[in-house]
Amino acid sequence: MPHIRGMSAARRALGELGERVAARWLTSKGWWIRARRYRNGHRDIDIVAQQQRTVVFVEVKARAGAQFGDPVEAVDWRKQRELRRSAQVWISRHGLPGEDYRFDVIGILKTGSAVKVKHVPNAFDAGDSIC
Repeated sequence: MPHIRGMSAARRALGELGERVAARWLTSKGWWIRARRYRNGHRDIDIVAQQQRTVVFVEVKARAGAQFGDPVEAVDWRKQRELRRSAQVWISRHGLPGEDYRFDVIGILKTGSAVKVKHVPNAFDAGDSIC
């Protein structure tokens, strides 16, 4: 199977599917998608969404089957640190006064033709890095 930047084509396709499903799900819940795949160097934020004054930095994890556990649990402290750093850059470039910020995780579990969405608001603390 061909690799793209260290990731198999099948795994990349699953990740892209997960991001599309998550973006559609958020939109259906009244969120506005401000950015998808926001890049800051080698780091990225899958989705930046907004509802009223709240801006949410969303990490999407997709899995094909449950054999590797809940996709939401795959967001470890290293990924959280990267997301905080990327969010700081996004806020400095695109943030507006009066906005609130948080980090959510959306897990996409694809088993056969079924797709389940699990949204975890405030999945982890922003720490002192986000103002």
